Amino acid sequence: MSSDVQRILEAADFAAKKHKNQRRKDPEGTPYINHPLGVSRILTHEAGITDVIILQAALLHDTVEDTDTTLAEIEESFGEKVRSIVTEVTDDKSLSKEERKQQQIKHAPHCSREAKLVKLADKLYNLRDLKRCTPAGWTEKRVEEYFIWASQVVAGLRGTNQALEMSLDALFKERSILTG
Repeated sequence: MSSDVQRILEAADFAAKKHKNQRRKDPEGTPYINHPLGVSRILTHEAGITDVIILQAALLHDTVEDTDTTLAEIEESFGEKVRSIVTEVTDDKSLSKEERKQQQIKHAPHCSREAKLVKLADKLYNLRDLKRCTPAGWTEKRVEEYFIWASQVVAGLRGTNQALEMSLDALFKERSILTG
């Protein structure tokens, strides 16, 4: 087995262990690991990304934010560059939800290309999931607000990957959300 494949599988295994007791908010309660796996799949299949570091960061992108994983643990297991990308895409949980959302909009244009790719794929996965079904406890208004907010984040990520941006634009267009 190639070392690149091993490195990607190591990250997938790490993420699966960290997210093992988590579920998505969809009515089926899908295992959470499907999300980082799906984000990585979008990057490879739709954006043509083969960079192991970006794919590892995609697999690990929610571990620090949503589990007991530390950035030091990410760096120790996967290196400084993966840790750096994960840091860029991790929300500061000490802030309110509204402040975190505003920070994502403000921070997006200043991210590295690698972090922008992970963010684009993450937004695309989440928006497709919202299109597929409404999460438990969400109103149609909340779904609409998420799409609007996501379009504001994506505006700051433009110029990173045409294929992902076109897929996102198609989703925004379906909901009549103007994009910049």
